[in-house]
Amino acid sequence: MTPDFNQLEREQFAIHPAACEWTMRAMSVLRNRVDINIKLHGDRDHIAQGDIFMFNHFARFETFIPQYLIALETGIYCRSVASAEFFVEDNALSKYLRALGGVPNNYARLLPFLAEEILRGGKVVIFPEGGMVKDRRVMTDDSPYIGRKPDYSIYSRSADQRRAHHTGAAVLALGLDGFKTGLNWLINHGCPDEAVRWADIIGVTPEQLHAAIIKPTLMFPANITFHPLRVDQNLLARGAEMFTGGLSPKMAEELIIEGNLILRETDMDIRLGAPVSPHDRFNWLDHRLLARVVRHAKTIDDLFRPAKDLPRLGDRVIQNTITRHVHPLRDQCMAVMYSNITLNVSHLAARLMKMMLADGETSVDIDRFDKIIYLAIKNVQQAANVHLHRGIRNPSTYIGIFNLNCPQIRQFIDSAVQLGLIERCDGKYCFLPKLQAEAGFDQIRMDNPVMVYANEMAPIQPAWDALKAARKQIDKNQPADYARLRFDDEIRIWKWNWQKFHRPQFAAINDQETASLSGEPYLHLPQPARHSKTGILMVHGFLASPAELRNVGDALAAKGHAVLGVRLSGHGTSPHDLQTRSWQDWLASVERGYDILSAFCDKVVIVGFSTGAALGAIYAARHPERLAGMVMASSPLKFRNRNLMFVPLLYGANKLMGWVPNAGEMLGFRPNQSEHPETNYRHIPINGLYHLRRAVAEMNEKLAHIDVPVLVMQADNDQVVDPASANMIARRLTGTQNKTVKMLPSDRHGILNEDIAGAVDLVMEFVARADEAELPVSAPPLEISDARENTTADIATSDPPVADTPMISARDKSRAILARAGFGKSSPLATSEEPAHPLPSDHAEQPENLTPARPE
Repeated sequence: MTPDFNQLEREQFAIHPAACEWTMRAMSVLRNRVDINIKLHGDRDHIAQGDIFMFNHFARFETFIPQYLIALETGIYCRSVASAEFFVEDNALSKYLRALGGVPNNYARLLPFLAEEILRGGKVVIFPEGGMVKDRRVMTDDSPYIGRKPDYSIYSRSADQRRAHHTGAAVLALGLDGFKTGLNWLINHGCPDEAVRWADIIGVTPEQLHAAIIKPTLMFPANITFHPLRVDQNLLARGAEMFTGGLSPKMAEELIIEGNLILRETDMDIRLGAPVSPHDRFNWLDHRLLARVVRHAKTIDDLFRPAKDLPRLGDRVIQNTITRHVHPLRDQCMAVMYSNITLNVSHLAARLMKMMLADGETSVDIDRFDKIIYLAIKNVQQAANVHLHRGIRNPSTYIGIFNLNCPQIRQFIDSAVQLGLIERCDGKYCFLPKLQAEAGFDQIRMDNPVMVYANEMAPIQPAWDALKAARKQIDKNQPADYARLRFDDEIRIWKWNWQKFHRPQFAAINDQETASLSGEPYLHLPQPARHSKTGILMVHGFLASPAELRNVGDALAAKGHAVLGVRLSGHGTSPHDLQTRSWQDWLASVERGYDILSAFCDKVVIVGFSTGAALGAIYAARHPERLAGMVMASSPLKFRNRNLMFVPLLYGANKLMGWVPNAGEMLGFRPNQSEHPETNYRHIPINGLYHLRRAVAEMNEKLAHIDVPVLVMQADNDQVVDPASANMIARRLTGTQNKTVKMLPSDRHGILNEDIAGAVDLVMEFVARADEAELPVSAPPLEISDARENTTADIATSDPPVADTPMISARDKSRAILARAGFGKSSPLATSEEPAHPLPSDHAEQPENLTPARPE
């Protein structure tokens, strides 16, 4: 090969930085405009270290993504091997692809050329499947391999049969590393001139070549997983059909599937596997033989010649040093590539359907199906060497499964129903014949995405094991078993959100936070029975975390009670987390905690502090089964801080400023001077205050529906909650005659966690009475929508208050109002009568200053 040819070759396939930079800018803009969520997983150093990157192939547009991400991380525009059909004509497309580093897969010097490019500091992207694998079937056998090597193969449209994966990447890596190994051996054994000769051939300096050959040759198999797949029409497909007057079935399928991947919210997970080094396959004898090849070779092409094309037997034997490793290296890379699938819920659901069909099951109860999926999720979370999608790692996305309200499963099932693969009938999923029917390779993504998901999951042995175990567990698990799993979900949710909201973009607020105690929920179970007669649900206040009432929970657990410290959504992590939550989210946390605790006890007492008491009361008004009583400590109906009336105005301003970049830092938070900085946020989200108002307003409407014993505790000089709130709450508790108001002498808000005036003992006594009493006969569980309460009922207390608490009747209250208006004598409570619309807000410590903060 002459120097002139080298120059012509480099000009023909020269990478044009201007074209690459324009493409990078365009893709960055497009990435911000479309709904595809591209996530690159793996050690970023691997991108800089890697030479050959291998990806699976499912969609046409994805062939540009790896080069784009590599360039973003390293600044290197890499080579890629593309189908020769794009280079048949010397048109704008072929020129553009060459400018971006594309090389046709039928180029005569493809592998030697790419080896030289890597020695010059370049990188190469290869798709070893050789084309789109639309059915995602990459194994010859449908079932996973156990105790034997996997047999990887894909369908070839041109050959109309299954074939093995291409070996080009393996040959390239072995030839390149064989050259490095041989040249290194020569240099180390007295032949330094060889480095100079080869540097001139390759077109680099001897120093550059030396740096290249001592660097390990590293291959990085990677996997691209899309989720979810959608099959409905999109704007791209409709537009193309309008302008072309009709599309072929193949083109229509690709526009619909790939258009939905880009235009609809889709996760594109790109996961780099562990590096594969071809050098590990060469032994000491191979090193000597490779040195001989390098010394006699005129060009690097000599290391890539097939052994069968060499005339001399000795040369063929030496060449076998490389070629004998090709297939094992390829299979090793394929195993790494497919082990890095990002497993999602649709994979599990699809494979479960296929397993049921294999066992002759043609239908399944919906509740049973969903619970098997849940158990499989929990099993696979414990598995090693499996990569989980966010929909499996973050329980917030699947905890609705117990209410038949898991969006991931619903989307999967709705799509299958739409395509006629299954149907819902009488509380069952019925599998239709189309689900098992063969679908054409170019139509399977449209006709049967269930099989696409099932095929994609096939190489993941832990996923099979998780499903098999779940199908056995479903008939054995008891309520307590599910409760333990669900509590594990609560722990995982807390960890997930803590990590999510402690990213660098949240540092301005987080770095000023003072909370030092863990916000993790806790569950105490009596030993050895792990079950108690009465369980206690501890519900903390606004801005705090389960740590706020941990001392009370520990004391109750020491008495033999099952105790669960619930974590309200958005709490115990970051103020930024709380900024995104609603009072309905907080209430859902209480409901989940109650459901979990109920599995470990015969009846439940809710102990709520401040906002936690309000949420506990809202839930108690639904008449949940097993509820035996309710403790409301420092619960708000009225606040000391009159500035809270401006919260709706600030909330509206926040909504408006949401259109302005970074405006959330301007109006989103207010400072908080807390009684307990070790448990409470230092910054209050205005959104949180707004939903606090809403929660208290909801409690105000629901108090009359509570029909169990209630203990109301309140400091008589609380600086946060107006002490009048206690009697106001008691008057609204018209559904129960067993209610006690305890006014404690203190100016503190945190009477329970500080155990002021024997507050914890009062709770202990209340729980002891509930423990001895028969479970109250409550109305059936219900969802309260718009109930109004009678506010004129007298207060009946089952225990005298700690401090004297004047109880004012409706008549006395009316007289007080008249007196203030000048129509009679004033009542002692004339200065604190209840407003027609009490300010519905609360938190553990309310802010003094609600003036807008300066921008960060």
